[in-house]
Amino acid sequence: MKRTIAVAVLVAAVAEAGLLVRAQTAPPSGQKTLAATMNIYAFPTKGQTAGQQSEDEAACYTYANTSTGVDPFQLQKQAQQQQQQAAQAQAQAQKTGQGAGAAGAVGGAAAGALIGEIASDDAGKGAAYGAAAGLLIARRRAREAKKEATQQTEQQSQQTQQATQQEMDNFKKAFSVCMEAKNYMVKY
Repeated sequence: MKRTIAVAVLVAAVAEAGLLVRAQTAPPSGQKTLAATMNIYAFPTKGQTAGQQSEDEAACYTYANTSTGVDPFQLQKQAQQQQQQAAQAQAQAQKTGQGAGAAGAVGGAAAGALIGEIASDDAGKGAAYGAAAGLLIARRRAREAKKEATQQTEQQSQQTQQATQQEMDNFKKAFSVCMEAKNYMVKY
């Protein structure tokens, strides 16, 4: 009887120790590791505990930050600000040339009136033709200016996004090299 109780206690202790070991090697449920928040996946290849992995990730984060001069969390904030600025610039580009048609019509009417008076002593007829021509020319120029401003804004936005992505890639490479040196399999 004593032997049965002793065996039962021993089995319970071994089972509890096994659960404790598994709990230490698995990350807490519902919480992401530092690497996972940056879409980097690190798997311990030498049985490192979750606590050890957390320490290693923190050390590698510092190493990558120092090596590249990039802080991914700050970079993310900057990217959001740049997107907002790009949206504002895009809205401003859409406003380019507003009112150009009216200004062109006025300018064309004045020029047409002058030419009409000189050519045929009919300033009114010349003004009408000039206003129509001025309106069409001004609207065409406004469309071209709007298109050019939109393209320029889009191009600047793409260049900024590419630069940000390059900085993040460099950080992830440095972080990954450090984690691999600490015996983790790393993918991003």
